[in-house]
Amino acid sequence: MSEPKHYIFNSKTLSYEVKRRSASSRVFKTLAMFAVSLGLAFLYFWIYSSVLGLEPPKTVLLKKQSAQWEARAKVLNRQLDEYNDALTTLQMRDDDIYRSLFGMNEIPSEVRNAGFGGVNRYAHFDDIDPDGVLKKTAVRIDVLMKKTYVQSKSFDEVAQLSRRAGEMASCIPAIPPMNPDKKKYRLSSSFGYRRDPFTGRSKRHTGVDFAMKPGIPIYSTGDGVVESVKFELFGYGNQVVVDHGFGYKTRYAHLKSVGVGEGMKVKRGECIGLSGNSGRSSGPHLHYEVLYKGSHVNPANYFDLSITPEEYGTMVQDIADASERITLHPSHQKKRR
Repeated sequence: MSEPKHYIFNSKTLSYEVKRRSASSRVFKTLAMFAVSLGLAFLYFWIYSSVLGLEPPKTVLLKKQSAQWEARAKVLNRQLDEYNDALTTLQMRDDDIYRSLFGMNEIPSEVRNAGFGGVNRYAHFDDIDPDGVLKKTAVRIDVLMKKTYVQSKSFDEVAQLSRRAGEMASCIPAIPPMNPDKKKYRLSSSFGYRRDPFTGRSKRHTGVDFAMKPGIPIYSTGDGVVESVKFELFGYGNQVVVDHGFGYKTRYAHLKSVGVGEGMKVKRGECIGLSGNSGRSSGPHLHYEVLYKGSHVNPANYFDLSITPEEYGTMVQDIADASERITLHPSHQKKRR
C-alpha cells in the first residue's frame, strides 16, 4: 500500500500540488506520538494504582491463585497433623502393649523418626516455592509415609508372633519352682534390697529365696531350652539357666544336683535338679530369678503360691507321664535335644 499523499493549494498556479515531507519530520512525529502514548499509559497506571488503590488484573489473578494454593496446603497440613497424631497413638500402643506383651523390644525412636539425609531431593521446590510451604509439605508427606511403613512392618512382626500365642503361654515362667507345700519350704528372702547375710551391708537381691531341706525336686517354671549349667564355688554354686524365649529367662541356684544338660529342651513342671546348699550360701535354699529382656524382675509377679500341693503334683505327674510316652515312642529313642 502506497504512503498517503498530502496536497497543498498553490495560489500562483491555481492548482493543488503534492506536499513533500522530510524523513526527519516523519520520525519526529512518530516519536512524539509514542511519547504521548507512553505518558498516557503511565498516567493511567498511576491513577489506577495510586489514586484508586487498585491492582493490575494479572496481579489480582496471580494473588487469587496463590491464595487458593495456600488454602489447599493448609487443609493438607491439617490432615497430615491428624494422620500423624493417629500414627503416634498406634506407635505408643504398639510399643507399650503389643510388643511388650509378646516380649519384643521397642522400635528405637531413631528408626521410627529417621529423616532423609544426603542429596537434597527437594531442590526443585526452591525456584517455584519461595515461602517453602510446598517443600515443607512434601517433606512431611515423605516422613509420614516412612513412619507408616515402619509401623506396618512392626504389625507384621506382632501378627506373626501372635500366631505363636499358645506357645508363648506355655513358655512364660508362671508357676512356683517347687511344690508349694508350706510344710516343706519357707520364703526366706524376697526380691529387692536387703541386708547381705555375709557383709551386713544393704544389697539388691535379684531373686527370691526359698529355704528348704536339700534334695527337694526343683521344676522348670516354663517351657524352654537349658542355656547353661555350671558351678560357682563362691557364687551360685550349682545353677541352671533356662531360656524360655519371648525375652524371658530363669535361674535356679545353690542346687545339690542337676538333672539336665545344656541345650536340652524342658517343659513346664519338668524336674531340672534338687535343692541344696552349694556355692556361697548361708543355709540350704533355692535362689530363683526371673529375667525379662536382660533385666531382673520380681519373680513373685510370675507365680502363685496359693496353688494346692495336690494340683501342683498332678501337673508335674502329667508332664512326667507325657515325657515318658515321648521317650518310649520308637521315633524318640534318642536323647531329647
